[in-house]
Amino acid sequence: MNAKKVQMPREVYTGPDVTLEAGDICNSLHLEGKVLIVAGPHTFNVCGEQLIDSLAEKGFKSDVLKIKGLSMETVKAVEDSIPDRGFVLGVGGGRVIDIAKLASTNKEVYFLSVPTTASHDGMASPMASIKVDDGSVSMKAQSPYAVIADSNIIMNSPFELMSSGCADLISNHTAIKDWQLAHRLKNERYSESAVALSEISAKFITDYADSIKPGIEKSARLVVKTLFCSGLAISIAGSSRPASGSEHLFSHALDKILDKPKLHGAQCGIGTILMMALYGDDWKFIRDSLKAVQAPVTAKELGVSEDIIIEALTTAHTIRPDRYTILGENGISKDAAYDLAHETEVI
Repeated sequence: MNAKKVQMPREVYTGPDVTLEAGDICNSLHLEGKVLIVAGPHTFNVCGEQLIDSLAEKGFKSDVLKIKGLSMETVKAVEDSIPDRGFVLGVGGGRVIDIAKLASTNKEVYFLSVPTTASHDGMASPMASIKVDDGSVSMKAQSPYAVIADSNIIMNSPFELMSSGCADLISNHTAIKDWQLAHRLKNERYSESAVALSEISAKFITDYADSIKPGIEKSARLVVKTLFCSGLAISIAGSSRPASGSEHLFSHALDKILDKPKLHGAQCGIGTILMMALYGDDWKFIRDSLKAVQAPVTAKELGVSEDIIIEALTTAHTIRPDRYTILGENGISKDAAYDLAHETEVI
């Protein structure tokens, strides 16, 4: 069979107070059965009761599962809580959504994404990042059946989370370069349409970086729509390739090294500066774009030591040996890593 399946959300709802319409949305999607609302303790407080009330008005009964762990054990706990012939709403940041997404995939039930932050493109993509003993892994899952993104809620979330989402989008610049390199050197399967969407997402954020500010609903809506566009690129590619390259390997290396990793997008942003310089391209443009959205651009701003940056740089190539990037199969030496980090003023 030569047909390629592209899975993406059927419908996307974004705007102020759209969570109040959750019941109507589920009705319009012809969903049936009991709803399992999966949320973190804080994210449930943000809009959980609104969702329950809106769903109840349209005859939907809800169960609530508040999760803390973000591991495969948590995925299994969510699977065990999914009602027969029901569906799942994942309410929260990227990792809560990823847990709910993977659990609903494993149980073969519909999943709706309800992001409370705009921290990365997982809100709309068919990929899930799950914690394991030595870091995190990216796993294929189903795309959300629908996305319900309330721009008022996202606007009122901590701005560092939106800043992280912007940095994750900016990192598409180097992810694309890595994919093109792998296509040329390893004949890796490549999608021009996925790359085009990824490029649009990265360019849109860098073009409008100066206008993305805290407490502005329009900023929240802009970032959500751009993250959704990046998620579509992943759906078309059938992998995270258009939005995840050497800069993400650097971030995952930090995940392994640090007891408490920093925000995903913030880590990727630092990685993008470094990898753009490794390509001999305009890393200062990346740095300035990150500064404009208030993302960290140095080890000190990220809150890690210089030695941690060097360790992540020299071990990043080991994270996903199957994913060819500018780091190559042997990585870079410690001396080269120091030179790179000093050149870019990351340390």
